[in-house]
Amino acid sequence: MSQNSKEFSQRHIGLKDSEINHILHDLGYGSMEDFLDKLIPNSIYSKKELNLPDPLDEPSALRALKEISKKNKVFKTFIGQGFYNCNVPAVIKRNVFENPGWYTSYTPYQPEIAQGRLEALMNYQTMVSDLTGMDISNASLLDEPTSAAEAMMLAKRVAKSKSNTFFINSKTFKQTISIIKTRAKPLGVEIEIGDHPDKGREYFAAYFQYPNAEGSIEDLESVTKDIQAKGGLMIIGTDLLALTLLKTPGDLGADIAVGSAQRFGVPMGFGGPHAGFMAVKDVYKRSLPGRLIGLTQDSKGRPCYRLALQTREQHIRREKATSNICTAQALLAIMSSFYAIYHGPNGLKSIASDVKEKTLKIANELSRKGYVIKNNNFFDTLVVELENPEQVHLRAKDKKINLRVISEKELGLSFDEMTTDQDVNNISELFEDLKKPLKKYEINWDKSFDRKTEYLNHEVFNSHHSETQILRYIRSLSDKDIALDRCMIPLGSCTMKLNATSEMIPVGWNGFANVHPHAPTDQTEGYQKIICDLEDWLSQITGYEAISLQPNAGSQGEYAGLLAIDSFHKANNDHDRNICLIPESAHGTNPASAQMVGYEVVVIDCDENGDIDFDDLKNKVNTHKNKIAAMMITYPSTHGVFEERVKDVCDLIHNFGGFIYIDGANFNAMVGTCYPGEFGGDVSHLNLHKTFCIPHGGGGPGVGPIGVVEKLKPYLPKDPLNFADSEYSISGTHYGSASILPISWMYIAMMGEDHLRKATQVAILNTNYLAKRLKDHYKILYTGNEGLVAHECILDVRPFKESCGIEAEDIAKRLIDYGFHAPTMSWPVAGTLMIEPTESESLDELNRFCDAMIGIRNEIKAIEDGISDKEDNLLKNAPHCIDDAIEDWNYSYTKKEAYYPNNQTKLQKYWPPVGRVDNVYGDRNLVCTCPSIKDFK
Repeated sequence: MSQNSKEFSQRHIGLKDSEINHILHDLGYGSMEDFLDKLIPNSIYSKKELNLPDPLDEPSALRALKEISKKNKVFKTFIGQGFYNCNVPAVIKRNVFENPGWYTSYTPYQPEIAQGRLEALMNYQTMVSDLTGMDISNASLLDEPTSAAEAMMLAKRVAKSKSNTFFINSKTFKQTISIIKTRAKPLGVEIEIGDHPDKGREYFAAYFQYPNAEGSIEDLESVTKDIQAKGGLMIIGTDLLALTLLKTPGDLGADIAVGSAQRFGVPMGFGGPHAGFMAVKDVYKRSLPGRLIGLTQDSKGRPCYRLALQTREQHIRREKATSNICTAQALLAIMSSFYAIYHGPNGLKSIASDVKEKTLKIANELSRKGYVIKNNNFFDTLVVELENPEQVHLRAKDKKINLRVISEKELGLSFDEMTTDQDVNNISELFEDLKKPLKKYEINWDKSFDRKTEYLNHEVFNSHHSETQILRYIRSLSDKDIALDRCMIPLGSCTMKLNATSEMIPVGWNGFANVHPHAPTDQTEGYQKIICDLEDWLSQITGYEAISLQPNAGSQGEYAGLLAIDSFHKANNDHDRNICLIPESAHGTNPASAQMVGYEVVVIDCDENGDIDFDDLKNKVNTHKNKIAAMMITYPSTHGVFEERVKDVCDLIHNFGGFIYIDGANFNAMVGTCYPGEFGGDVSHLNLHKTFCIPHGGGGPGVGPIGVVEKLKPYLPKDPLNFADSEYSISGTHYGSASILPISWMYIAMMGEDHLRKATQVAILNTNYLAKRLKDHYKILYTGNEGLVAHECILDVRPFKESCGIEAEDIAKRLIDYGFHAPTMSWPVAGTLMIEPTESESLDELNRFCDAMIGIRNEIKAIEDGISDKEDNLLKNAPHCIDDAIEDWNYSYTKKEAYYPNNQTKLQKYWPPVGRVDNVYGDRNLVCTCPSIKDFK
């Protein structure tokens, strides 16, 4: 192997070979093989060779991918249907989309180090609630169809009506109908699709698209009143750009509004990722799924932001959770918020007015040529009736234009921000003059639909319209945050590893960014190549027979995997299987996903070592026997251990006809060493945003594909535009968040088989190095064979609460003063810290983190020994905000001890913008739209 072919892996993996050997020796092992032989159970450890391509260096991989991108034919598209050409302002593309300060950050569970992205997401919420005319919006959902399905389930929970029927207007986007039907079916919700609800029936909710899939704008006030009069809720799927001109869902009386912010500065990207949204009336705010940003105050009364209400409700409520969504599309939501800020209300209205005028112009031109425009009230979409659409299609293809086929006699045209006067002329030329002029009349905008209310009046949307201003605003927010561009993020179970620039750059290329998800297949050969490669590579790496890339988050992968299992049972007339066994240590999304499939969750105990209690498992298997549909396990376990009896667990469930679902959140510990599809797993989801380098982007985007064994292959998710009643779809497009798949393609192509395996080995080695350095200072809660851990380890800090009143949160906040993001706090075991360093960190960074943790332990000892006060100490008052330094210093320790706890912090200091955030105050005084800038002065 040439030196060049090794080049990327040497940059991805933080340890040098000499450091690897030194750590192995320090741990007492002569080689990596000796180390792994002791760590991974012999029953599953595999050294088999794969058939992955030889690794490419970075320039070669970029050239190869560029050639693949050129196989995608980027036609000018007028397909619409929720996906539109848009201009991504260069200042936003460069400084957000391509900026690691934004795309490598984690979910803002630690608000003190996330004030920048929290403010950006608050801007997004304000933008959505203003434009929709609703009281409150969440901070984004996975896509528009998912938002619609979540809205249906919200309505089912809160509607006064006891009906089990949900009405969908037939002119709703087809992909939205598909995802709603998928969500409804396992829960027994009845779906009725038609033009209008039956006035004699009762519905718990109704869904209308506004403007609808055929472009028509309908007055929905009367149907809204009819639905609500019988105790149902009205849900409106809408378009943010159209709402700068149209009456809002709020004006129409809607209870819930959903949609996508894609056309606000986010590329189509063959389907995603794009930020969905949901906005509701105030009365439903405490039932709103997903993330919600709220205003609160810190320990000194300074206003600040935090995640409000249902933060990680899956881990709190588990099988009683109302949704399994624990991620969002934060990065894309942030881009859309900056787009709205950059243009401001007047700029957005100008863009929308231009789109409307061009649509009117072509409507009138085609009418004068003798064509029938079937929708008279419209914003950006026309339906044209014609005798011979094939001829028009041939002309369009010659001009590299994509139109939407509605039927044998109808074509759809959707216009957008990027439509030029030349495009209008080109469209006009596609249609021959029929020589059947209609009566002379002009199609005009119906002013009864005009928006009367103002929007985006807050200072932030009226202050940053020059590039200098928006650039400085973006920078000011990113400076407040900690992301991977500052330091390691040692979160357990979240795998915050290098997101290499060479992996990220291709996402913005024209050949990937500007492809419509409904484009003809002969225009998407580049995407098909990437998809086929990834399906092949991931199948080999997991040991599964087939892969679906459709799920656009790990939670959606769980849901898809369980639906595949459920579909198999039902196809084999095994309708009584409704039990899902889940260990108490499982991710909270596991039981939440199981209840979404209609399964009853039976919890399996863990023993004192944190492993699945095999005796309890046998008892519960014998109790439920042939009712067992599946068992969900996480491997290595959520406690950071390779459980020895995993094969026994799989065999036991298989003996009773159940399937094994292996949660792939921890797959970074298995690549090249063990294969879930071979040691007993039947289906797994993978987090491409963990193991395969797609960045977390502030809590999204993500991809959560599933791998399945042969007998589950027929039950993988289907195209939402084309599936049978017995089938299902998970995301709004066939390949989910396709535009970020090139990231994982680049990672695997540049690493190759040997270095993917090495990455896993080093990730595990790094964790054991940390555990060894810290074990004399903190108790390592769970270990496996020979006292080793897997890719993550849990520090038990619970004894400190008894000895001196210090809790996990105090340690997490004090770490900020040392310049670090906290580990995962109080999960999976309350009062603990879970650490995962990944393979990308250098030995210097690992030591810097250990030094910080040891320094904090010494500070705790000073409290235990009575040297420091139990209340007024470095941990209880952490983090120490920059403002504290210039105010009266009333603490019992010095500023130097607070701000510069070790020499390293003098060289690399992060200054938190606020002190410790008051969570309770924020929930009691819920404010989820932008506060006045005066509040921050």
